[in-house]
Amino acid sequence: MTLSETYLLALLIIFAVPWGVWRLLGGRVTLPLVVVQIIAGVLLGPGVLGHALPTVYGAVFLPEVITILNGLALWSVMLFVFLAGLELDLTEALAQRRETLVTSALALLVPFAFGAAAAVLMLQSPGWVGTAGRDWQAVLGIGMACAVTALPILVLFLGQLDLLRKPLGQRVLRYASLDDLAIWAVMALILLDWDRLGRQGLFLLLFATAAPLMRRLVPRMRPADRWFAALIWLIGCALIADWAGLHFMVGAFLAGAVLEARWFDAARVDLFREMVLLALMPVFFLSTGLRTNWEIGGWTVFAAAGLLVVASVAGKLIGVRIAGRIMGWGAWETSVIGWLLQTKALIMIIFAGILLDKQIISSATFTALLLMALVSTLLTMPIVTRLLRRRPDLDKT
Repeated sequence: MTLSETYLLALLIIFAVPWGVWRLLGGRVTLPLVVVQIIAGVLLGPGVLGHALPTVYGAVFLPEVITILNGLALWSVMLFVFLAGLELDLTEALAQRRETLVTSALALLVPFAFGAAAAVLMLQSPGWVGTAGRDWQAVLGIGMACAVTALPILVLFLGQLDLLRKPLGQRVLRYASLDDLAIWAVMALILLDWDRLGRQGLFLLLFATAAPLMRRLVPRMRPADRWFAALIWLIGCALIADWAGLHFMVGAFLAGAVLEARWFDAARVDLFREMVLLALMPVFFLSTGLRTNWEIGGWTVFAAAGLLVVASVAGKLIGVRIAGRIMGWGAWETSVIGWLLQTKALIMIIFAGILLDKQIISSATFTALLLMALVSTLLTMPIVTRLLRRRPDLDKT
């Protein structure tokens, strides 16, 4: 087949297979399509399909096809995360900065401590640290992997729960966004990349200077010009953030966060988000899995994955519960926030994939982290849906 035919065949598989499986499983909101898409990407990747049927995998997912899919996935998630930032009420975020900082810090540090403790326990036996890694780097990396929240998946879940524009959803979005900013700074520390840390400081300085200018400029433009200006701003922020080592998704989210959705017509923003989610995001959800090369390993890998699930979920719930005590939240409210923030999915896979590529962690550790990410994401919607069904008034808090 020609390259275009192979590419279209890969797109057909990406869109048809997960959706067909999801419909056969009942198409329930408690098992979101995105979760099936992530798992399908892992199963269709080199670690499973490439190992079981290397000829089939090699014929469909050519390196050139993967490159095209990765480019499309990068653009789709930039748009989606930008729209998530656009939905964030910056004025309210600044007004509630104490609550945001306290909750974000506890929701990050407690699961990090739990994950680091689990890592120390794992490192009592050999095989978990990569050939180029040191024990402290592996402990720090595993700890942060247990602490991260998957921002794109969280935004999708909030939309499905009809919470994205409600006070509770806005709060969860604020807490997660600060934590996602922190993990990429820690990544630079793990890799001993001091130049990258300096670049990150420069990015924040440039962004803090340019953002107020954009907030004054965009509302003064014609409505038709605002979208072009916003997309140019998005690409520029993502480019500089990626150059700084903060990841392009951080730049994309911040680019949207400093703008206001009301400047772009809420109905058009909703329609745009729905189209991005329908036509582009499935490629992103599967492409990360398609790039994931992993080995199943023995029973010790599954035992380690179970330990990491306990550390990440319990750590996040306990951290948020401490924040809830400080802020005077109710038990149900605290539980919903905690379960939403413990979602891992693709951000953790990307984070752990970098550590694997740099040989900081071993393939066995990566597999355990991958399984932990999938389990934590699978737990989110059934539990949160049940909590909201019992306390429907929570969406007003």
